Amino acid sequence: MTAMTASHLVSRWSGALWSGALGICAIVAVIRPAEAEPRAVVELFTSQGCSSCPPADQIIGDLSKDPSIIALSMPIDYWDYLGWKDTLADSRFSARQRAYSRMRGDREVYTPQVVVNGSTHVIGSDRTGIENAIGKTDKGPGVMSVPVTMSLSGKQINVSVAASKEPTVSHGEVWICSIAKSVPIAITRGENRGQQVTYHNVVRNVLKVGDWTGRPESWTVPIENLTRDGVDGAVVYIQDGSRERPGPMLGAAYTSLH
Repeated sequence: MTAMTASHLVSRWSGALWSGALGICAIVAVIRPAEAEPRAVVELFTSQGCSSCPPADQIIGDLSKDPSIIALSMPIDYWDYLGWKDTLADSRFSARQRAYSRMRGDREVYTPQVVVNGSTHVIGSDRTGIENAIGKTDKGPGVMSVPVTMSLSGKQINVSVAASKEPTVSHGEVWICSIAKSVPIAITRGENRGQQVTYHNVVRNVLKVGDWTGRPESWTVPIENLTRDGVDGAVVYIQDGSRERPGPMLGAAYTSLH
């Protein structure tokens, strides 16, 4: 869909608050450590009501198979009025997309839109553009330079963020996302009427873990804070800036919950 102006946004996104605050304690065991130091976080803002989105949704499925990339689907809700209410949409994702636009200083809010490493946006169906953006942003100061690891221990996820490798990188917010790796949806109305589209690495919940200050830090997250129907994975990322002013991605990690 074409870029939209602010007046098109449903009012719900503006007051959406991302859930926060998890218990912090020492790591007591390490089981199944996640891969560390991927080179990119790719966020797709998509909608079941957008006829241009299915090719982008497939690209995210392909990227999700690459262990060096953390690919996330973030379904937005501002196209719900067009005849089909997105069954996976979350107003927090609409707010996040708009926050990225404010930080870039443009009005580029559309679907399908990919944001690469928190800094560059690309049309979500442009595979070459996404690959070029990954290569470009990966060379940015501090981008994906902070090692992040996750491991499962009983009913907990242990999150560890290492010390900064670069002296100019000394602060970031740590967030954890619960994801559903594959969600097939039969769409019966709207622009994609009659199609069944599979959505990949769909973010189902987001919680703030804590603030990182450049030194090694660890947190423990109860798995029950993340689980819901269909959730089978988790992603932790550390990002410069704040929820309202998101900056470059500094590091990330993924782990399966099954």
